[in-house]
This record gives sequence, C-alpha cells and structure tokens, in this order.
Amino acid sequence: MMRRIWIVCLLLALSMPNTRGQGDFADELPRIPPTEPSDALATFQVADGFEMQLVASEPMISTPVAIEWAADGALFVCEMRGYSEDRDAGISRITRLVDQDQDGVFDRRTIFAEGLMWPTGLMPYNGGLFVGDAPDLVYLKDNDGDGMADQKTVVLTGFGTSNVQGLMNSFRWDLDNRIHIACSSVGGKIRRPDQADTEGVNVRGRDIALDPRTGQFTLTSGAAQHGMCFDDWGRKFVSSNSDHLQQVMYEDRYVARNTYLNAPGSRISIASDGPQAEVYRISPVEPWRVVRTRLRVGGLVPGPVEGGGRAAGYFTGATGVTIYRGDAWPDQFRGCAIIGDVGSNLIHRKRLEKNGLEFIGRRVDAKSEFVNSSDIWFRPAQFANAPDGTLYAIDVCREVIEHPKSLPPDIKKHIDLTSGRDRGRIYRIAPDGFRYRATPNLADASTDSLVGYLEHENAWHRETAARRLFEKADPAAVVPLRTLVLESKSPTGRLHALYALDGLAALDEASLLKGLQDSHEHVRVAAVRLAERIPGTDELRSQLASMAKDESVHVRYQLAFTVGSISGIDAVPILSQIIRNDPSDKWIQTAVQSSAAEIAGELFAALLKDDSYRSEPASQFLSRLSTQIARQNRKPDILLAIGAIEALDQRDAAFAVPIIGRLLRSSKSRQSVIQKLSSDGSLDSALAVLNTMLNALKQTAVLEGEAVATRVKAIECLAFGTPTDVSSTLVSLIDSREPIDVQRSAIRTLGEFPADVVVEPILRQWKGFSPSLRETACDVLFARADRISQLLDAVERGELSSSDLPTPRLQIASQSKDPAIKERAVKLLDKRGSGNRQQVVADYRQALSLPGDAVKGRTVFGKNCANCHKVKDLGHDLGPNLSAMKSRGAESILVNVMDPNREVNPQYLNYAVLTADGRTLSGMITSESATSITLTRAESATDQILRRDILRLQSMGVSLMPEGLEKQIDQQAMADLIAYLLSL
Repeated sequence: MMRRIWIVCLLLALSMPNTRGQGDFADELPRIPPTEPSDALATFQVADGFEMQLVASEPMISTPVAIEWAADGALFVCEMRGYSEDRDAGISRITRLVDQDQDGVFDRRTIFAEGLMWPTGLMPYNGGLFVGDAPDLVYLKDNDGDGMADQKTVVLTGFGTSNVQGLMNSFRWDLDNRIHIACSSVGGKIRRPDQADTEGVNVRGRDIALDPRTGQFTLTSGAAQHGMCFDDWGRKFVSSNSDHLQQVMYEDRYVARNTYLNAPGSRISIASDGPQAEVYRISPVEPWRVVRTRLRVGGLVPGPVEGGGRAAGYFTGATGVTIYRGDAWPDQFRGCAIIGDVGSNLIHRKRLEKNGLEFIGRRVDAKSEFVNSSDIWFRPAQFANAPDGTLYAIDVCREVIEHPKSLPPDIKKHIDLTSGRDRGRIYRIAPDGFRYRATPNLADASTDSLVGYLEHENAWHRETAARRLFEKADPAAVVPLRTLVLESKSPTGRLHALYALDGLAALDEASLLKGLQDSHEHVRVAAVRLAERIPGTDELRSQLASMAKDESVHVRYQLAFTVGSISGIDAVPILSQIIRNDPSDKWIQTAVQSSAAEIAGELFAALLKDDSYRSEPASQFLSRLSTQIARQNRKPDILLAIGAIEALDQRDAAFAVPIIGRLLRSSKSRQSVIQKLSSDGSLDSALAVLNTMLNALKQTAVLEGEAVATRVKAIECLAFGTPTDVSSTLVSLIDSREPIDVQRSAIRTLGEFPADVVVEPILRQWKGFSPSLRETACDVLFARADRISQLLDAVERGELSSSDLPTPRLQIASQSKDPAIKERAVKLLDKRGSGNRQQVVADYRQALSLPGDAVKGRTVFGKNCANCHKVKDLGHDLGPNLSAMKSRGAESILVNVMDPNREVNPQYLNYAVLTADGRTLSGMITSESATSITLTRAESATDQILRRDILRLQSMGVSLMPEGLEKQIDQQAMADLIAYLLSL
C-alpha cells in the first residue's frame, strides 16, 4: 500500500508543468514514512545466491557511517547524528556493540564517546580508537575500564569542514602498518596541534597515511570523495559521488621526487560503463528530487542538471567502494568491487578484470543490482569485510540524504533533514545457507597464534593479527615470521609476514631475497617495494637487477619505481630493460622517469643508441627525458645526450627531431649549458643533424600524396626549426584546400614562434576557417600577451569581428597583468553583455515541435559538437558522452546546448594557467599529480604543465563548452541535432 502511495506522489510530481517556478510545493512533497526494522528485510531484492541479514538497528544505533571491529571482537560504530546541519550541537558519538551470545546479532551497546561533531571514520589501535572528527583526528581510550573513553588526544588538526559530504573518511589499516585516511574533496592544511597554521601541510588532492606510533603522516595518492579501500595485495581503489569506481595507479611519493616529471594523474576511472553509469533502482524517486530537477532544467533554481535532466537512474551518490576479501562468499565473487548508491537505495557490484596494470570493472548484474531496496530510507554508505567472512553494509537510514545547500529554500522548508537521526541499521550480506562463525578474541591471542592468523583465508583475521603484532612489538614474533616467509603455502601469509617483519624493524636480507624469488607475482612486488627499507648488499642489488625481465608487468612496474630509492644500484640498465619491455605503457614510462631524477643523461644515451628502440612511444619518452635534461642544466648529462644525438641517422627524422629539438631549444637561455656549448661550437655536429632532418621533414609536410598522419607528424616536428627556415612552409599549409588536420597542425606549430610570425598569416586566413579551426587559432592567438594585442588591434580596425572572439577567452584576457589588454578585453565584454540565455532557450523551444532529420543532425553534430563530444566513432571524448541522450529527452538537450553555463559540473570547468615563460593556457583539468597538471581542450588537445612552472592557476567559473551556438545553428538545425541524438 505504501509503495502505491509513493508511486502516485511520483506521478503527480512528474505531471506538473515544466514552466512552474518557485512557490509552495507542499502538495508535491509528501513526507515518506520509515520502514521499521522488523519489516526492512522484505523491502530488499538480492541477487541469486545471497540474502540480507539484520545484525543491528535502532534504538541500539543511529546514523551509522563507519564501523570497525576491535581485536577483541567488539564492533565500534561511528554515529554521525549531527548530519547534515547540526555539527555544532555536538550530538554525534561512538558506540561499542557486543554480540554476547555469538549468534551473529549484536545485543549489547555501550556509548564509548559522545559530544562529537561530524565523526566520519575510525580505526581501533592499541586498546584505543583513532577517530576522524574534522577538523581533528583524535585518539580515544578507556583507561579506567568503565567502557567509556576518558582519554582524548588530538593527534592532527586542520582537516576541512566546508562540505559535510566531503569530509575525511574510510580509515583503513594497510599492509605497511599505517592507517590510511581519505581526505576527500575538502582536503585541509594538516598539522600537529602544537604547530602554527602556517606549518600545516596542504593535502588538497591527496590522502594521508598515518604512523599510529608517532603521529607522523605522509601524503598519498587518492582524494576521491567518499570511499577508499585496498585489495589483498595493497592496490588502492576509491569512489566519488559521480565516479563510482576508480583505481589509484601509483604512490605519490615516487612521482614527487622528480619535479621535472609530467606524470599522468594517479587516479583513473575503471568502470566499463563509465563514471556516472546507469543504475537500476526499484525505489520510487523522491518527490523532492523530481521537483528540484524540474526547476533546475527550467533554470528557475541553480544546480547541476545531472543525467541530462533525469532525476535518477544513474550514479549520483556513489560511496564506500570496498573489495570483497572474505571467505564466506563463493570464490568467483572474491575480489569484486562493491559500491553503494545512497541516492538510489542500492548496492552495486563489479567484477575486476585485468587490463595490464589497470583494471576494468564490469557490471555483474545485467540491468539489475546486487542489492536493491524499495525503501528510500535505505542509504548504504559504507561496507566492511567482517570476521565471519561476509560483507557488512552500513545503512545510514535517513529520509533525505543530500547536501543542504543544494536544496532550494522552497523545497527545503517542506522536508526534514534530521528525519532518521534516531535510526540506523547494519546488515550482513551472506550467501544462501550461511552459518555464522564466532569472532575470535585476538586481543588476548598469543604471539604465535597471531602469526598463524596471517595465513587465514579471511582478510579481517589477517589484518587484525598484523595490527596486533605491530602493537605488541614482541621480539618473539621474529623467528616464526621468518619461518612463515620461507615455508607458508599461503601467498597472502607470506606477504603479511614480510610486512610484519618490517613493522618490527626485523626485515632481514634472507627473508627479502626469498620474497624476491617468490612464485606469486604480488609477493615479489611487495618484496621489491620493501627492498627500499633495508641497506642494500651486492646480492640484493644483483637480485633486483635480474628482475628487470620478470614475467610480471606488476613486478617490473614496482621495480621501476624502487630502483630510484636503492643506493649503490646501477639503475640505468635496469630502467633501460624495463622501458624496452613496455615502451608504450604510460605507467611504466612514469615509473622509469620517476627514478631518473639523477641519471637522465645516462638513461637517455643508453636508449638513444639502441637501434631497436625507435617507436613513436619511444620518441615520446625520450623527448620527456631530453626536456628534463635541458631543464636540469647539468653539463655531464647534456654532453652524454649530445654524443648520442650525433650518431643518429637522418632516416630517423620523425622519430628524432622532437628529441633533439627539446634538448637544444634551451639554448635560448643565456645561462644554460647548451648556450655555452653552442657559443664554442660544440653543438655544430648536433645542429647539422637536426637541420638535415628538418629539411627532409619540410618536404614531407607539403607532399600532397603522403598520408595525412605522416604529414601531420612532419609538421609537428617543424616546431623545432627556426622561424626563418620553417615559417613559409607552415603558412602555405594554412589553406582551405589542405586537409583540416594538416591546417590545424600547421596553426598549432606556427604558434610555437614569435608573434610577428604568427598573427598576420592566421588572421589573413581567418574567414576561411571552420569553427573548429577558429577554436585552434584562438588557442594560439590568446596564448601570449603580444599576440592578444595584435588580435585586438585587428578587431578595432574592423578586420575581424569582435563576435568571433570566444567569451571565455576574453574573460581570461580581462584578468591579464597587462593593463592595456585588461582594459580592452573588459570593454569588449561589456559591449557584448552576458546575454539572456534563458531567452535564447525560450526562442529555440520551437525546435522541439519541428520535424528533425537525424541524418542532417549528424552533420550538425560533426561541425559544432564533435570538437569536445564523442558519439560512437565521431568526435573527441572530452565532454560528457552523449550516447545516453535518448533517455534524457529533447528538452534537456536543448537546455544543455543553448545554456551550457546554467550550472557547470566542476569536472568540466574551464581553467586558465599563466606559466613562468609568459604563456596563458586554458582548458579543463583532466589529471593532476604531485609534479604536474594536464589541461585538455577542444579536439582533445592537451598541455602538461609542471607545477614548478605555474605562476597562476585559476578557474574561470564557466564551462569549457562555449555559449553562443545560436550563431552557428538555427531552430531547424537544432531540431535535426536533437533528432540525431535521440536516434542513438
């Protein structure tokens, strides 16, 4: 009966006219009553072979957001009762649950700590408990045995609190005997409580790993919103609201040691169906969500129009990613990724398939979910691998889960964000026929017993035993641990034994050598990593060197990182062998260069002299090394590189010119070694090689019968010539008779030269440029102040219409440090005005009633949208994928196209970067690392910028997608475009 009432409410909300504005929505926003614990299990649909079992509920617990078992088997529950607006009330707490009769259901509660603000994570340690209660990380302990904490020590402070849904979370004990903490989207400036604010460490874009003994922490890769975990081998996975499954590819510390390394971002999306994938909920969409979506689509309230205008049906509240690591489920599901969606009342699962160093996460349940509930109060926020071998799901159990600031006042006044504060559930996801296993008391276990538990099939037993061994620091554990390394039949047992020895400062060379020769690839990976922790000997260095040809790419990848931290090892032949094995793998390239901070010249020479190392990926990697060598400006490295260049054959021109050019272009600096060598003639031979190759490439660039890709490559290489030698060739290729890719490459390459060479030929051809070529031309013309001045001169002379200049570009120019440019750009923007986008949308609504031609619409898409969007094999995969537009509707397409800045998803914001050499670059940030950022713009063009070269980084607050498409397409063309997208 209740479900029928919800459906009626939903239909009423959906049927309301789209033109309705703000007002009293009381009739559309009925309150939804909760389901009582006794009836909750009946609301679930669970995948075949599994069932939900209730293990704890109100009044025993309320608003649980995290759980962890203490070594004695008690369960600590983090109760964030102050969610979402009552932080300062201090009503949150930590509860300790006990299953006294060991029947699998908790039956006794103690309030361990109260008066907390917004606690979001916890980890038992040494009889106490680390708790994240932003801005503080505190340690709580019960010293007098009354069951309540009487000790509270602030360990760290400075964690961000600006977003209740972006707080630190997911405390995890990892193999390395540290507590890893996700710092989420708000980050913070972290410090000890006795330090000044200025001494804090900025963790924006990073997570941390805490040494629980000392309170010291290091930055780690990650920083997704809510959800972080490790698999059995220490590989890290994270999740964010609309990017539900991500893999972390490397440790931040490795990349940070080479500040000249342009590394790809460490965090990648791995879901085969995309970050914001479809979900198949069975619960009704909350009426408030339907009303808010309608108001957003209509432009009546601010907020992102997600899902193209759909209120639900896709990941909006992904959270708590957890790799199942228990021993109770069927074997085929071990290693599955489990993710909740608190907004859709479901639990999703994906099977992880190997794809080189990366994984691909593929949906297990076809057009259904692992666990689905018809109850909108079911809010699965986190999960935990349990002592009984199953997976526990933490249900916050709230009527509304939403950031309060994202609710319009006229909606918010009709709902209660505290509703459910007194409710909460914890469920066991168990296989059919499951028999509960009692939880052992590892707090009282002997050292020998703890060592034995490291071989257990269940992850909780292994990790808790490892934690207890670290806490006890018992020297008596050393001998049995070394025996475990040598004799255990369990790969995870051998793995944990190695790390346990390291935690006891007892890792010896014999154990490590055994690990390096282990039969399991991930034990070898761990041993390679741990080799950084002990002084090296000749035997150890020899064993590591032999592993450059290891059959496992995972071993080779870790070795490439590790050799940069091993003293006395000859890293060049090892790194050379590794990069030859995997020349095109960007992760291997990153690992190798991270270890080449001090040996770039030797590595460069060794690879360049190898005639078999001549692929396009090899050219890209050597170009990165040559750039590093030039920037480091060390004479021995530069001489080694020049010696290798002089032996190159001119037939290798397309391969070699970028490599040589990037090394020699630093000769423009008066202080460079290159400049001094040039002055005394030491570069004559290398320059002769370069000029011979450039002459050959000029001929290839203009050869009409040559393949376009070959011509484009030749044109790109001309960037390393002099303006006198190559500008006339490049100008001749900016011709409408040439293929568009040739023209685009010529424009970009011309942009590498001074303004007096660049501006006039581009403006001369402007009227013949297609929209996409104009976009490329603007990239070039707005890159430097002197070019912008000449461009604005042309506008003032009437040679160019001001309407041809994109608004985002003018906005960037309006913030120029050059007062004249700033003033002129502001005048143009004022004259243009912001425009009434709502009126534009209204004017184009007639397109919704016009008959559309999908075939013509594909042409419209190709001319106007394909620069940034991809549909099937057409376009560039930069903006949101449009293949799912059919389910989003014509109205949504119209609004998103004609008013792209109504509300911008932060992922697609346009950023401007001012570099140390005077360039202004723009685009959306597609990846970040410790040392660099990557900007991507139309046509998938990218710029990687070292952080050390950034003078200013600023969001422009607008979408990468420009406004003003009405200048390019009329209402009929819009109807055709809509017809095409709806036909997909």
